[in-house]
Amino acid sequence: MGGNPAMRAGLALVVVVVAVVVGDVGAALPRFAEAPEYRNGEGCPAAVAGAGVCDPGLVHIAMTLDAHYLRGSMAAIYSLLKHASCPESIFFHFLAAADGGEGGGGAVGELRTAVAASFPSLRFEIYPFRADAVTGLISASVRAALEAPLNYARNYLADLLPKCVPRAIYLDSDVLAVDDVRRLWETRLPAAAVVAAPEYCHANFSRYFTETFWSDPQLGDRVFAGRRRAPCYFNTGVMVIDLRRWRVGNYRRRIEVWMELQKEKRIYELGSLPPFLLVFAGEVEAVDHRWNQHGLGGDNVLGSCRPLHKGPVSLMHWSGKGKPWDRLDAGKPCPLDHTWKSYDLYIAEGDSSSASAPFALSSSALPAAAFSW
Repeated sequence: MGGNPAMRAGLALVVVVVAVVVGDVGAALPRFAEAPEYRNGEGCPAAVAGAGVCDPGLVHIAMTLDAHYLRGSMAAIYSLLKHASCPESIFFHFLAAADGGEGGGGAVGELRTAVAASFPSLRFEIYPFRADAVTGLISASVRAALEAPLNYARNYLADLLPKCVPRAIYLDSDVLAVDDVRRLWETRLPAAAVVAAPEYCHANFSRYFTETFWSDPQLGDRVFAGRRRAPCYFNTGVMVIDLRRWRVGNYRRRIEVWMELQKEKRIYELGSLPPFLLVFAGEVEAVDHRWNQHGLGGDNVLGSCRPLHKGPVSLMHWSGKGKPWDRLDAGKPCPLDHTWKSYDLYIAEGDSSSASAPFALSSSALPAAAFSW
């Protein structure tokens, strides 16, 4: 699955310096190299003239974009294109803080320049997300990073993306695809489902909510009664969302109602995840676990490394406190961080030499069953 050579327009990695001053923050975005270009192979849908983002043959991917996680986003984009059978048929929808965000998130214009420089042929749009749409609803979390308004931007996808976009794959910035994302895109969503995602029913679901929640006779088990199946944990970093059904069901408002209740009585501790669970747990259409090999960020308390779960791998997810770029820079990488490094377009500060292309993912880098179908 390492990419068909016939699909590639160029293999040389050209160094592109992207060091744009961010508005009034005065910080520069990181520098990134230009990625190889990939072209559609045989059998890809022909573009509909003049359709643009409304072309029915497109695969729509939504991600957030900010300076802090830009290095991860660039690697994720590169991996998705590299392993796609129809890379020119992917349209990226990026959500970025309208004002650059706290701590210098990067103004929309600077982020656009950075992405276009590394991926000149990429089909994408950036949608400004206003933090004031959600700041009044955010409660304190166990980690300050979970309180960033941009973490909640996925709640507003259906409001921000064009109405002609029927569904979108939402991905966190700390993922790598090692398989053709079109396989995930083609996930069947039955009429009763709005969201599809890998579920983890072995996880202790009750721990995602407080004793206050479970002991309240109006909440607890009563919230999940009558759903299609028993509620299970799912990770919101990889989801297929039917945007039309989301709009019809006003699911953004359903999530906000739980966030408002959280302001009155503390019913959960973990940022943007619990409201999603409250609305969708038991109603999610299950996706194969291969599409979210999560937890690679390591143990949040001990900071220890975690291996891949047993089974095949299509998408790797460094969820958790540790990020591969931080551990690599600190000289303390986990074994799987070296796989992530093969997609890293970052040019280190002070590095004026020509960058070499990230090495191709070898068959020995992942378990033998990683790409089996």
